Amino acid sequence: MKAVVIHQCCKAEELTVSEISTPEVIPGWVLIKVHAAGLNHSEAILRLHEADLDYIHTPIVPGIECAGEIADASDSDFRKGDRVVALMGGMGRTFNGSYEEYALLPAHHVFKVETSLDWISLAAVPETYFTAYGSLKECLLLTAGDTLLVRGATSTVGQAAIQLGKAMGAYVIAACRRENSFEQLRQIGADECVVDDGRLAGHMFARTPNKLLELVGPKTLQDSLRTVSHPGYVCDTGILGNVFTVQHFEPIKYIPNGVFLSSFFSNYPTQQLIDEIFSLIRIHSIQPLYRRVFALDEIVEAHQLLEDGGAGGKIILNIDKQQ
Repeated sequence: MKAVVIHQCCKAEELTVSEISTPEVIPGWVLIKVHAAGLNHSEAILRLHEADLDYIHTPIVPGIECAGEIADASDSDFRKGDRVVALMGGMGRTFNGSYEEYALLPAHHVFKVETSLDWISLAAVPETYFTAYGSLKECLLLTAGDTLLVRGATSTVGQAAIQLGKAMGAYVIAACRRENSFEQLRQIGADECVVDDGRLAGHMFARTPNKLLELVGPKTLQDSLRTVSHPGYVCDTGILGNVFTVQHFEPIKYIPNGVFLSSFFSNYPTQQLIDEIFSLIRIHSIQPLYRRVFALDEIVEAHQLLEDGGAGGKIILNIDKQQ
C-alpha cells in the first residue's frame, strides 16, 4: 500500500510516498481503509522538531485523525464496512497514523458514525470538531442562552466552535485580528464580531460574554480572564499566539474572583461525545468546514501549506485520489 513515512526530522520538500506492507490485524486493533484524513499543525511540529526524539517511534506514518471504513474488525464489535472516524490515542506518534491507505488502529480510539457526509467532509470533523465540542461542553459547560466569545475565531477550531456554539443555543461573539474576516464569520453563525488587538477586557460588547474559548493561548489568557462576566468561564484550548506557558503564574492574582479557568486536551474521545457531535451536525445541517484538498501524492505541497498556515482553513488529504 501507499504511505508517507517519516524516518527523521525533515523539510516538507523531503516528504515522499512509499510502498509499505499492509498491516495485519491483531487483537484489540482494527484495520481501517482510510478514505480521507485531516491535516493538523501538530503533524508539522512532528516533522520539524519531534521526529528525532526518543518518544516518537520512527519510522512513523504521521496523521492523528482519519475517516474511513472497517476493512477487518478483528475481535472488536465493529463490522466490515462500518463507516468510522479515528483520532488521537497515539496515532502518528506511537504507532502509524493516517497518511496511508490502510491504518491499523486501537479499537478504543475508533468510532462508528451514522452520517450521510461524503468522505472529504467527514474527514474535516474528528479532531477539529471534537476539540471544539469538548471545550464547549466539558469545560465551558455551554448551555442555551449563554454568551460565548471565541478568541481565535478564524482558526479551524474557532470556526467549528462558532458553528457548534450556535447550534447549542448560545449567542456567539467572534474575535479575530482582521475586520475583513467578519462576513465569513457571520455566515457560519457569529452574532457579533470584534477586532482582537490583544485587549478585549473592557470592550463594550452588545452582550458581555460569560463563556470564553481561548484559542490564542497564554499570550492573551489573562486578558480573557478579565473579559468574562462574574461568574464567568474561560477554557484555554489553543496556542495560536505561539506562547506556550504563563511566566511566574500566581493563581490568586492571575485569576479574577468568580472566574473559572479550565483547559481541554483532546486525547480522550468517547463514542458518546462523537455521537453528540454528529447529532448536532445532522439536526442543524452543519457543513463541516475545510479549505483545501490534496491527493496523497501531493503531500509536499500540502505540508508546505500546513507549515506556513496559508490555507486559511482545514486541509484534507484525499487518500482515494491518485495524482
